[in-house]
Amino acid sequence: MRAKLASAVVVALLWIGSAAVAQTPGTSGAIVLNPIAATSGTGVSNAVLINRDEIRVLRVDVAPKGVRNVHTHDDMQYHLFIPTSAGMQFQAEAEPPTPMAAWQAQFVKGGTKHGFTNTGTSPVTIVEIFVKK
Repeated sequence: MRAKLASAVVVALLWIGSAAVAQTPGTSGAIVLNPIAATSGTGVSNAVLINRDEIRVLRVDVAPKGVRNVHTHDDMQYHLFIPTSAGMQFQAEAEPPTPMAAWQAQFVKGGTKHGFTNTGTSPVTIVEIFVKK
């Protein structure tokens, strides 16, 4: 399990860190970001980069003042939430929102209620890595 997670983190970091990458790994064409449903938040779009039986990796773009409402991932064992720049606030369960630095990973167990907000003035890209049950 640790090897799968480590591999996913390496893939995600290399993808986000490389300005030369313009395609979704394993597919042809540009990455297409899809907005989340209005009932799930505002100013948030995502694209699936990897979706396998054991793991899912998402690119999530959050507009300034964008909000992802509190939600859970009950079908996941756990996931990592990694913003690529500062300006994000993360909230888990009944805890107060926590500001996050760029590349500061947040570990979340499956079923944990959580949400996030871009408090900055620039869009923020987030890498989310989910390990499935």
